[in-house]
Amino acid sequence: MKILEVREMTKDFGGLRAVDGLNLGIEKGQILGLIGPNGAGKSTAFNCIAGVFPPTRGEIFFNGEKINRSKPWTLCKKGLARTFQIVKPFASKSVLYNVMVGAFATTDHRAEAEARAMDVLKSMNFEDKKETRAGNLTIADRKRLEIARALATRPKILLLDEVMAGLRPAEVDEMVAIIKGLRDQGITIFVIEHIMRAIMALSDRIIVIHFGKKISEGTPDAVASDENVIKAYLGDEYVVS
Repeated sequence: MKILEVREMTKDFGGLRAVDGLNLGIEKGQILGLIGPNGAGKSTAFNCIAGVFPPTRGEIFFNGEKINRSKPWTLCKKGLARTFQIVKPFASKSVLYNVMVGAFATTDHRAEAEARAMDVLKSMNFEDKKETRAGNLTIADRKRLEIARALATRPKILLLDEVMAGLRPAEVDEMVAIIKGLRDQGITIFVIEHIMRAIMALSDRIIVIHFGKKISEGTPDAVASDENVIKAYLGDEYVVS
């Protein structure tokens, strides 16, 4: 069953068409990757799905319910959470406080929010930083905190927007393991990423967009050998022999 389905989604900003007739579907328990050059419309697609702004045309369904004009906080309560490309934690507050903020999206009880936040931190091997001020974290740990805060909302599907940008290779490998672990817990993942070895290792399927249009969809190997994708984005080093 598709947990998320997008039909002919288009988003215009005045005379600029950022997303052009995008179709996609994600089955429960899948990891779907979304790639494309800078400016291809990836984050705009995420923003439409997550309720930041409505699509100009087309339909978006979450768990069978049309959500075109749902607000982000409403979608979060329904089980659709996302991270942001630019991480902005409450810098003067602790890691635990930041994760509890996510939990409060779906509970009004402080004790439950704190317990849920601690469970998330433990699951991500992050509990040793619970009292650390978010502003003192490394880039890698800020990315981890961003995911933890989203997880505390108890999502059914998690949209990850370039959570590996700026990480060192060893940190990328650790983040890949974390994301696969989330899928093993039953969370469906939709991820934008520019680090190709990461997105290829993570994804069950990959969609490629260019100038707002989908130009390819398939398994990582199939996408990596697609001439249109190679010309538009990947480069010859990603050709599958």
